[in-house]
Amino acid sequence: MTSQLYLSGVSCSFDGFKAINNLSMVIQKGELHAVIGPNGAGKTTMMDIITGKTRPDEGEVFWNETVDLTKIDEAGSAQLGIGRKFQKPTVFETLTVEDNIAIALKADRGVLATLFDRQTKKQAKKITELLELVRLNDDRARMAADLSHGQKQWLEIGMLLAQDPELLLVDEPAAGMTDAETMRTADLLKSIAGERSVVVVEHDMEFVRALNCKVTVLHQGSVLAEGTLDHVSAMPEVIEVYLGR
Repeated sequence: MTSQLYLSGVSCSFDGFKAINNLSMVIQKGELHAVIGPNGAGKTTMMDIITGKTRPDEGEVFWNETVDLTKIDEAGSAQLGIGRKFQKPTVFETLTVEDNIAIALKADRGVLATLFDRQTKKQAKKITELLELVRLNDDRARMAADLSHGQKQWLEIGMLLAQDPELLLVDEPAAGMTDAETMRTADLLKSIAGERSVVVVEHDMEFVRALNCKVTVLHQGSVLAEGTLDHVSAMPEVIEVYLGR
């Protein structure tokens, strides 16, 4: 299999604190992969490094085995096909659900130009496909401000998919969701993986279990364990980190 994302021996310090410490990890093309770990384990810093927001002090970070991500900035990583979804959804609340997707469609035009531009049949078809995928087609005419928290998260995932990324980095998508929304989000991310890679950073263990994918446990900036959730959650060192001594 071809690795899409490859981190080897990555370290990163802030004011003497080692947020990432000799981290090595591989994400394969089309893989769904969960990253868990207690607060301060380095999960956010890892995503910052992958997206070019933060430069590591040492180590290698390669995209599709050829591009050195340590030399790329955030805009460059987005152009390469790395999409990132932060924990708090950022949608255009004063626009409809459909318009949010239209703006996000891979177009190098401004927001107003996109809104007033007549949609081509191809664009209209793509918008409908994305709305169906994130299960918001019935809500396409609603204002984004009127959506539930979970629906806003799905809309933002749809907006991210509109940019056609090869890899999605999704930060705690289940936070603040109802149980039903959480399970539906797991189904959505599973349906997205395959055609593209999806890395989910999460605290909610039931959600990670529903994803049914490979899990990496981070602790103090390093990989503590890797494998299925059942495998890693049975390991004494993981139990100790999560439950305390």
